[in-house]
Amino acid sequence: HNPHMDVRWMWIFVDALAPAGPAWDFWQAATRSARSATRGDHDEFATLLPAQGDPWVKVQEVRSGGGIHLDLDVPDPLAAAEDVVAAGAGEVFRYADGGCVILRSPGGFVFCLTRWDGAAAQARAGEPDLLDQLCLDIPAASYEVECAFWGRLLGADPVRGSLPEFRAVPRASHLPVRILLQRKDSGDGPVTGHVDFACADRQATRRAHEGLGAAYRGSGPHWTVMRAPGGQTYCLTDRDPETGTLRA
Repeated sequence: HNPHMDVRWMWIFVDALAPAGPAWDFWQAATRSARSATRGDHDEFATLLPAQGDPWVKVQEVRSGGGIHLDLDVPDPLAAAEDVVAAGAGEVFRYADGGCVILRSPGGFVFCLTRWDGAAAQARAGEPDLLDQLCLDIPAASYEVECAFWGRLLGADPVRGSLPEFRAVPRASHLPVRILLQRKDSGDGPVTGHVDFACADRQATRRAHEGLGAAYRGSGPHWTVMRAPGGQTYCLTDRDPETGTLRA
């Protein structure tokens, strides 16, 4: 195991196009969270604060693009960045204080290495649903390289999922987010991401989210595709909120 790539915590960022108020309100309500004070030069960041345990979801207002990105908390971002680049990532930008390095995966997914600040305990018990998975949507040509990259980054080999186009990196017990790797047989371009909720009752969560302004887009054997206010596509999945793995 590589000591530099010691991922201590993960943050999912929901990047919503300005004006992001309706999107922020939705994600706060859908996760049953409070919201921190805004921060950043343009008040563009806030953290969603669960009733118990440490937070792991942040919202950001962006001027272009939108989507999802990921921050990986490590003790030393600069040292970790060297290892991540050696594993195939490209460096996009590093902050002068050394507290954050922005990188791009081999397939083009943007993520950050950030300095760990002590977050360690996620409350999962007793929740009807939990925003706990980042699904990377990967063009077929990039799939094997991208799977190997994320496995190396997180120190665990991806395992095949319920269908052949899915693999998951097993989630270490101290981390709040599972990484799912989905092969897309059509299209190319960079890897993108969407978030998934683990749901004890997928239909109940769908109804709750529709009441908050989300729209139903379709469904598969274990998932329901939704569209959030602000335009984010996300999924509700038949996974146990406590373990994050697919229910039998």
